[in-house]
Amino acid sequence: MPAPVQDVLTETKKEIASFSIEPALNAAHSLFLLTMTEDRSGLGDWVVRTDEAMDAALRQRNRLVMVGFYYLVNPRKHWSSFPAFVDDLAGQDPASMRDDLMQNYAMLGNGKSGAAGGEVSVEQALTSADNYVAFLRERFDDKAVDEELEREAYTYVAQPEALQELIVSHLLEMWTTYLEAEWERVRPMLKDSVAAFRQVELSGLSKLEAMEFVTGEGIENDHWAKMIENHIEQVVFVPSVHVGPYVGRFHSDKTLWVLFGARLPDGVDVDAPDLSRADIVVRLNALADDDRLRILKLVAERGELRSAEVMEALDFSQSATSRHLKQLTAAGFLTERRCAGAKCYQLNPVRIERTMDAIANFLAPVQTEAASQAQEKGER
Repeated sequence: MPAPVQDVLTETKKEIASFSIEPALNAAHSLFLLTMTEDRSGLGDWVVRTDEAMDAALRQRNRLVMVGFYYLVNPRKHWSSFPAFVDDLAGQDPASMRDDLMQNYAMLGNGKSGAAGGEVSVEQALTSADNYVAFLRERFDDKAVDEELEREAYTYVAQPEALQELIVSHLLEMWTTYLEAEWERVRPMLKDSVAAFRQVELSGLSKLEAMEFVTGEGIENDHWAKMIENHIEQVVFVPSVHVGPYVGRFHSDKTLWVLFGARLPDGVDVDAPDLSRADIVVRLNALADDDRLRILKLVAERGELRSAEVMEALDFSQSATSRHLKQLTAAGFLTERRCAGAKCYQLNPVRIERTMDAIANFLAPVQTEAASQAQEKGER
């Protein structure tokens, strides 16, 4: 189904980039972000508030659906709305849905067994929870496989009708309870972001250069970089109000979908105060923590530091150090590079300067009005 004109922007060279608000993908990704609140600070306010409002059972069910059945609940094409995507899931043959999940897994390989396919076949994986977990371990790093969650997932994979019922009922509940009203709130900001990028000339950039310009992040992972350059034909950029300073990406066939924090690109004169405010909040969230400010001060004083050096100097735990550095890097206040097998961090003064400029520009009308009122009072 072609996307509505008002929701999609395509640059002159289609293979370089397109921009779309993608209602179904945006909603699904927001539900996925709810599973990451313990690992990533700085996610959008809706994510934090919704996570706090969910009880333990709903939080666990959301994790089961969004992580355990990721390849089914992540839209792989454009949908006009999230309910339209869910309706399509409800209309599928349950066994075919389950087979689609398993075939997506079967095509993956992480090098443990030398190639996709592994030692446990799809047919064997469906015979027991042990085989199902082993099937996944052949395709993912150990830390990416939550055995308890995947064993629970297997009970549904073994019963396709129950699998379909769980996914459809959960997505509809989350949509009506949490997402529907929020989507109406954020949609204008997403449209403003897409419209602003219409004014940016990307035709002279490679796919990797376009990604770095739009997201503010380079591609450090060689696997992703090679895949983007050699196998991806179309990059679709999807602004999100919920992703915070982070970037989400996944590929389907020859299309790469990139979710980035909704914002106005530098150098584009567009009046979108709600979007500007949302972008400033993302930046200030990274600074609104004493520990993160201490990290910035330390790096500013000492220059480039490894994560272990930051941890030792400030007496932080490894998990806290990693979480803070991740947010500061994602927000652009620190730059990250590999050095001697470790991650090293430097201060990014340009990002700090532009953040101050963004605040000043946002408050400029208020400052102008205040100055005028003061002048009027002085003339009386």
